[in-house]
Amino acid sequence: MKEAVLAVHRLHKKIRGKTIIEDVSFEIREGEIFGFLGPNGSGKTTTIRMLVGLIKPTSGTVRICGHDIAGHAEQALSHVGCIVENPEVYTYLTGWDNLLFSARMLDNVTEERIREVARIVQLDDRIHHKVKTYSLGMRQRLGIAQALLGQPQLLILDEPTNGLDPKGIKELREFIRQLAADGLSVMISSHLLSEIQLLCDRVAIISEGVVIAEGSVEDLVEKAESYVVWQLEKPEAGRKLLEETGQVHFVSDHEHRLDEAILASLPGAIVTVMSKELIAPMIETLVQHQVGVLAALPIAPTLEELFLSMTGGETLA
Repeated sequence: MKEAVLAVHRLHKKIRGKTIIEDVSFEIREGEIFGFLGPNGSGKTTTIRMLVGLIKPTSGTVRICGHDIAGHAEQALSHVGCIVENPEVYTYLTGWDNLLFSARMLDNVTEERIREVARIVQLDDRIHHKVKTYSLGMRQRLGIAQALLGQPQLLILDEPTNGLDPKGIKELREFIRQLAADGLSVMISSHLLSEIQLLCDRVAIISEGVVIAEGSVEDLVEKAESYVVWQLEKPEAGRKLLEETGQVHFVSDHEHRLDEAILASLPGAIVTVMSKELIAPMIETLVQHQVGVLAALPIAPTLEELFLSMTGGETLA
């Protein structure tokens, strides 16, 4: 087990008597990419603001690299780089001048370190150009460069892919993976579930100020029931046999969120939710009753499906 770079224990926050965050606990380990998911108003940004000392928790503890932020904020925050919402950059300055300005607010950041972070975020060939000429993705990377100047062990990014096009998102994803491979721990708040599923090692799902699930993406998805898409020679007879088991739930067209391309390749498909262990005996039963099975395709749920089932259909928009 790798060391916990960030340990959050029983975090509570009340504002004007209203509970905003309740009993939130999670850990982020060295070199891990951790996703923090929740709909608008669920408490994501409030939690992040407590993690970096912008607001104080009502109760609970936040420890960064072993330092309690309540009593040793300077030591704790010296290990953190953070972008909350949008990176703050001066567009009329060059990228270099922006980094130089940020470096002056930190201890012992040399020009060599500035050149190093420019290389890390792959801006070294444009670092002396004015930021107003940068693409949105380049500005995001410049903001991350600012956050990396102090050589943090934890990088916190709030909605880092906001406004990026698919190419920019892909580049940012590859860049974050490289940072984690080099040992940096990264926490990402995002509403793009597909990106979190592609990028993160573990996730915490927060709803109405409460963490309702935490674990690896694979483990969380594995625990959810899977779709099984059937294509049968005798659909009506097959549907009746499936129904008779009492262990198969039929999913109508408006209920599922399967890729339309999958169903287009399986005309007349029957979409079900059932245990994977039932597939083989069900095929045997269908064949015994002269119902030919053209396809039985198990499809794991996406993180979005899992999120919607856990939050009662809340969206992240």
